[in-house]
Amino acid sequence: MKGKEWYQADDVAQEYDSKRFSRGGRLIDHREKQAVLDAVGPVEDKDVLEIACGTGRFTVMLAERGADIVGLDISRAMMQQGREKARRAGVADHVEFLRGDAARLPFPDDHFDAVFAMRFFHLADTPAKFLAEMARVSKDVVFFDTFNDTSARVVYNWLLPMGSRLYGEEEVDGLLSDAGLKLTDATHDFVLPYGLYRKIPNGIAGELRGFDTSVGDTPLGERLASVSYWSASVLTDD
Repeated sequence: MKGKEWYQADDVAQEYDSKRFSRGGRLIDHREKQAVLDAVGPVEDKDVLEIACGTGRFTVMLAERGADIVGLDISRAMMQQGREKARRAGVADHVEFLRGDAARLPFPDDHFDAVFAMRFFHLADTPAKFLAEMARVSKDVVFFDTFNDTSARVVYNWLLPMGSRLYGEEEVDGLLSDAGLKLTDATHDFVLPYGLYRKIPNGIAGELRGFDTSVGDTPLGERLASVSYWSASVLTDD
């Protein structure tokens, strides 16, 4: 996986949330959490798996809504941050953090009601293998996001410490088909890149967000969107 060593560093884990989701980054955090909630639906008493759970932003959020959730990640330092969040939120008994390999998930077939991954596929060296494993262990919902190859991400992608894999709609369609998944919904967002939001105060970011969403609602804006959210269901033999 790209940036494996960087991602697992203790100082990266400690500063991850504050660097990405403060200031205008709060808008990104809110949008991503809403995307997850829209995809997985009501989660009370459901078994959910989050792949690449990182510091537990989504893991803890879903546990607070009644899910029994496993957060899988490669970074012990990131998961330690997540465990502390779960403890502070009073949901530690509904969350299990597990270090593991997304290409070989340690769960039986059809084990979870929903499986999702956020901020993961841009780092994935073998996306087909990862998506096939997500589909294998899910009874129904599979959800993930990608960064897009027709967006501003192309311009500044080289500046990232590990680089990113960018996707087009045709490639995602092929990955879904090969994994035995049926696309149920796709939304495209953030014409303005994430990095811009993180650099400015939240108030100014809110004004820019209004412009961003108005442009994003057009055919051109959809094509230039930085990120896409993909919801799919597992195909059955019925």
